[in-house]
Amino acid sequence: MENMLEGIEEVLLMGPGPSCVPPEVYRALGRKTLGHLDPYFLKIMDELKEMLRTVMNTKNELTIPVSGTGSAGMEACFVNLVEPGDRVLILINGVFGVRMREVASRLGANVDAIEFTWGTPVVPETVEKRIKQEAYRIVALVHAEASTGVLNPVAEIGSLLRGSDTLYLVDTVTSLGGIEVRMDDWGIDALYSGTQKCLSCPPGLAPLSFSEKAMAKLKGRRTKVPNWYLDLSLIASYWGKDRVYHHTAPVNMIYGLYQALRLILEEGVEKVFARHRENHLLLVRGVEEMDLRMLVEEPYRLPMLNTVLCPGEVDELSLRRCLRIEYRIEIGGGLGPLAGKIWRVGLMGHTARKENVERLLSALRKLMG
Repeated sequence: MENMLEGIEEVLLMGPGPSCVPPEVYRALGRKTLGHLDPYFLKIMDELKEMLRTVMNTKNELTIPVSGTGSAGMEACFVNLVEPGDRVLILINGVFGVRMREVASRLGANVDAIEFTWGTPVVPETVEKRIKQEAYRIVALVHAEASTGVLNPVAEIGSLLRGSDTLYLVDTVTSLGGIEVRMDDWGIDALYSGTQKCLSCPPGLAPLSFSEKAMAKLKGRRTKVPNWYLDLSLIASYWGKDRVYHHTAPVNMIYGLYQALRLILEEGVEKVFARHRENHLLLVRGVEEMDLRMLVEEPYRLPMLNTVLCPGEVDELSLRRCLRIEYRIEIGGGLGPLAGKIWRVGLMGHTARKENVERLLSALRKLMG
């Protein structure tokens, strides 16, 4: 039988994720597997936690990667903090806000939502008005909405909640490692991310962090966490000093994330952010020279996830297929109400390099005549 793995070709990943993986991370993934309670592996775990705290700008004790993709991080945050009947407010302006609402509602929460036009940011004044009228256990928001390319005002919403009993939950799956995330300064109580975007590691882990306020809610639950695998009161004992076995950690994925974080810190986080910004601007100039337009207004654009409006005369799916087959470049299409209307171009992590932007622009010029 033919080994299908032998047929995998190198593709330039410029979609909404996963992003390109550096050679150093691939080498780390291939290192010898240790036991998940091996003393040397435990040291790697401890160093990884410190690097995550640095990238997230937090001092939270519970700052760890959960086994699973970014969606597992979302589920872990909600399943540990929500109990039946809790009032939860979700701020929605894209697919991943909608997903938050779905997860919270499955846990028996009393879920309210404020919806904003896709392609525009959440409006703090609208949120302020609502939270003055109603008290919520949790307010949740996506920092970088990957379905639309919009940057949401996480710091501003955090300032509205400061000093209240409300927990502030933020999705940083697309933003962490590509733009500034300041968990403690912004008053975030629960934060989750994913490895496969600006951290430039294959999908499989979900970094997350809980504040002391969030941990107090977890410890004071009236009911058991309804998902054993994602119960952070149990997982914390494995990642903490006690090292109590919960489940077998994905050892080699942790190697990969460890190396990916080292690369970010060695380059310097500010330089990493600047690299994302510079290549975003290069891409925008290039598409505008082709008389293409961006979906999002300039102040609210994400540097790592760019949404380009597809001209009405162009079959956007056919163009993406040609890019993949003829040029070995992957970009993404629109989701929900934006399906068939936009291209989503990722400049995340290792992908955010001048030569990659120029290669994509060259291919687009040829395909669009």
